[in-house]
Amino acid sequence: MAYVKVGETERFESAMRRFKRQCENEGLLAEIKKRQYYESPSMIRKKQKDEVKRRQRVQASRNKRMLARRRSH
Repeated sequence: MAYVKVGETERFESAMRRFKRQCENEGLLAEIKKRQYYESPSMIRKKQKDEVKRRQRVQASRNKRMLARRRSH
């Protein structure tokens, strides 16, 4: 859980900035968005499969570009 100790002379804005940064680093907002709606286990598995396919496509296109660069030099 994110928490920030505020010094006596510290401004509210700087404390708020530190709190936001800490929440972002811990991934709290992403977790809240993920849990905002119920997802059935089958939908979770489908999303994971789709993500794997997307990563493979991206990696394949990167490899293809690298090969093209090597051939041109």
